[in-house]
This record gives sequence, C-alpha cells and structure tokens, in this order.
Amino acid sequence: MHFLRIGEPGSERPVVEEAGTVYELGDLTADLDGAFLAADGIGRVRQALAAGELPPASIEGERIGSPVVRPSAVICIGMNYAAHAAESGAAPPEQPVVFLKTANTVAGPYDEAFIPRGSTKTDWEVELGVVIGRRASYLSSLEEAREHIAGFVCANDLSEREFQLEVSGGQWSKGKCAPGFSPLGPWLVPADEVDGNNLRLRSWVNGEIRQDSTTADLIFSVEVIVHHLSQYLVLEPGDVILTGTPEGVALSGRFPYLKAGDVVEVEIEGLGRQRQVFAQA
Repeated sequence: MHFLRIGEPGSERPVVEEAGTVYELGDLTADLDGAFLAADGIGRVRQALAAGELPPASIEGERIGSPVVRPSAVICIGMNYAAHAAESGAAPPEQPVVFLKTANTVAGPYDEAFIPRGSTKTDWEVELGVVIGRRASYLSSLEEAREHIAGFVCANDLSEREFQLEVSGGQWSKGKCAPGFSPLGPWLVPADEVDGNNLRLRSWVNGEIRQDSTTADLIFSVEVIVHHLSQYLVLEPGDVILTGTPEGVALSGRFPYLKAGDVVEVEIEGLGRQRQVFAQA
C-alpha cells in the first residue's frame, strides 16, 4: 500500500495506491498529516479498502508531492554508515550524531532542485526516511519505538558541503537548509509492510551509479534511532527522521559536485525512486 499526495504545491490531495489501483482519500482525511497518522489513519484506510468504500482516482499527468505534509521537524542522523564516516574523514560515532533541517526544505520527489547561490559543493545523499505516527517521548524500549513508526519514505538529504563544514561556525545547518533540500517520496509505505533495517538504497548522477548499499549496514538501527531521539526531544506525528547515507557522495573526493543541468536519482527498495533536475538558484 502506497500513500501519495497529488497536485500542485500547496494544493495537494491524498490518495492511496493498492494492487495497482489508486483511490481517493478525501472522504477520510483532508491530507496525510500528523493528525491522520495519530488517529490510526492507515488502519482506517485499510478498513475502507476492504469494504470497497473508496472511489477510484485518476492521477495521470499530475504532480506528485511529498507524501507527508510539511512536518513539525526534519531530524537527521549523521555518519550512520561506517564507510560514509570514513570517506568523510571521521571515525564511526559511538552515539547518534543529530542535526536538524528546517521543515520548509521538504519537496516533492520530482520537483526541480536548485544549486544554492554561491555554492560550489552541492551534494546528494540517498537516505531512508522514518515517519513518526504517534507522539514519542522517553520511550522505554526498542519495541515501543517500533510501535511509534507510521511508515517509511525515500529521501534525498541534499547538502552544500562548504556551507556545512567550512563556513558553518561548528554546526551543519547552513549546508542543509537551502530551499527544496529534502525531497521526499514518491510514497509513504506503512511500517508493517517493509523491513526498514534491510532495504537496498542507491543513487545515480546523470545515469552513473554513485551509492549502492543497504540499511542493514546502519550503525544505529531504525528502532535505536527513534528510541534514542525520544530521550532528548519529543517526536510528533508526521515528523520525519532521515537516518543517514552510505558511501559514494561527492564529499568523498571521488566524484564531482553537482552543477546546473545535472540529474540525480535516488531509489530505495520498496519505497520508490526520485528524480531531480538541478538548476541554478
């Protein structure tokens, strides 16, 4: 089951795809937001599908937006693959490295992306996104953490490395928060339909493979991340956690940074494939 938001920015409507057929969700919810997830919206959609209560939808030719409404927070885990930590010149962390992206970086999976003004080091990062389904604070176990996950999305954690590392003042956010720097989707897939700790994830630039790994190589698993974060902050329904990227980014020195005209594609097994064409801001 795939949850999508269809339409122009700011006017998206929720739909669900099941067994090759797309259905409208307007009778159940105005949008795929935190309130929908917290009220067992996914379960209610399953019941409506089983009862044949949802009308079919026609979405051909329409824009696909982010599968979740602008979240209250986009929380990121850095250097969560040992090989990526090494190519970044760092040792694998003993505790999760946490940083934040602004919520207005969220974009659709096929939206045009932009090289920020003054940028010479714009980079790609395919990442598994975790979408929170229930308010989470001081969770007591990994099992409880698992129960607070609504689903998973494919994400591209776009980064400007000079802003992030050289003019940062010691924090990373300058290089992470340019407009559209968090494309999500195309789908939200319920957590019980995929194993978030065993998914292949890949990226390409202009058709050439850059990253090819699996979430089985995460240093900190999905459940560990959610449990850990809940000890330090409150996770709200609809919040998105980006869990880190594997090796194969431009920061490694093995590949050139992005420029206008480049095409980036990222894909996660079972969660769909994105495509961004870059322009100069």
